[in-house]
Amino acid sequence: MKVVAAVEGGVRRRRYALLLAARDSDYVRKVYGGYLEVFVRAFGDDGGDGDGEEWDMFRAVDGELPGADEVDGYDGFVISGSPHDAYADDLWILRLCLLVRDLVAMRKRLLGICFGHQVICRALGGRVGKARGGWDIGIREVAMAESLPPYRFLDDALQGITAAPYAKITEVHQDEVWELPAGAEVLASSSKTGVEMFCAGDRVLGIQGHPEYTADILLNLVDRLSSAGSITIAVAEGVRRQLEDTGPDREFWIKLCKSFLKTEEE
Repeated sequence: MKVVAAVEGGVRRRRYALLLAARDSDYVRKVYGGYLEVFVRAFGDDGGDGDGEEWDMFRAVDGELPGADEVDGYDGFVISGSPHDAYADDLWILRLCLLVRDLVAMRKRLLGICFGHQVICRALGGRVGKARGGWDIGIREVAMAESLPPYRFLDDALQGITAAPYAKITEVHQDEVWELPAGAEVLASSSKTGVEMFCAGDRVLGIQGHPEYTADILLNLVDRLSSAGSITIAVAEGVRRQLEDTGPDREFWIKLCKSFLKTEEE
């Protein structure tokens, strides 16, 4: 477990835990110091409100999870992406599913990114599997649902937007949500993926894309996938060309995630 103090000072410091479902790539370790720092840079407090935060990391992929005596000390949890399948029966994935159910029962804020989005769905009774359209890699435009639940974190992120908005996001996945758990709601979809974002009440949020990814992280991952033969050279070149012309609406997605993690619903 590793602790990062994002900001010093204040009366009470919020605490968040990253449940890391992947191992740090050499590139991310060298350039950013690891995926924990990538997530803290994206979702951590910038110090504007003065009360500060702490972020801990548990390497879920290696079987490290917070114990029952630790969970209550956190304000929220983030489950990262992963090269593993959320529907697999590896012991660490099954244990993660059990933890997800416990966190939901405790009404902890829980944000799932890519694999995290899928594993939350599975843990709560939904269905996930291989994407019927194959790999989705690059920048994808997603559409918010016309009717959204009246949650403050959505209102804050969508403030000033009157029409059903579209937002571009970085995608790197070959699995997807097939069926949502009972009571969950689709918040966004795309031409490629039916469930790009969902919520289960006001304290569980899943996002299929990667709000935390920067362009250089995506390009390095594309290079690695191409070198490993997981994607074709043509697909990799297509992503590189796409990034020359466009990019994700990263500011919107980061605002949405930070609002979700830090807003108390009335």
